[in-house]
Amino acid sequence: MPRKKDGMPFEVHPTPAKGKDGKYIVYARPAMRDKLKMQGLEDFCSRNYGLRYGELSRAFDVFLHAAGELMAMGYRIDTPIGSFAPRLMLSREITDPDAVKARDVRFNGVEYNPGKLWNRELEKWNNGFRRVDNTNTQELLANPEQLDKVLQECLQAYNGYVTVSLFAHKSGLTYYSARKQLNQWTEGDNPRLLKTRRGQEFIYTEI
Repeated sequence: MPRKKDGMPFEVHPTPAKGKDGKYIVYARPAMRDKLKMQGLEDFCSRNYGLRYGELSRAFDVFLHAAGELMAMGYRIDTPIGSFAPRLMLSREITDPDAVKARDVRFNGVEYNPGKLWNRELEKWNNGFRRVDNTNTQELLANPEQLDKVLQECLQAYNGYVTVSLFAHKSGLTYYSARKQLNQWTEGDNPRLLKTRRGQEFIYTEI
């Protein structure tokens, strides 16, 4: 983990939109890094914040169950890290409000509003930014041999499947470009990949 004084590493990538000069408009994002899982967060908090290992996971478990129970009763939960509320949807198209019945209502996830606390916390720890070199997306997309190599590496490393996030991480592409490329491999008369939903994401397997 880089020292605080180094600043947050960031990359610059093109968007699909073009500017007045005909070139792609660019945007900045945090540099691609490995995802920090719960074990890593537990280790960090144990070393730096005096928590016993496992305390944070237990707190999250209790919060998940308690907040889920309360939101199922219609409560909005306000916490130091933001507010959580149930989001609803109708299972069919209805134009008459009086025609809506209880059986028409479904859960549609959780609405999360982080508020201003996260911004204040990030600004407190931030010590500027530092640019790091990153792959030129357009050049990479124009190199089918390199993309094929990355795809094969992903399929071998992840038991024959790949996700958009994994492919983006391994290739250096943006999430948008990685998804577009994977979807292209599922199209045509002789597709290379099969796209299948797994939970909240899609996986791509070789045909």
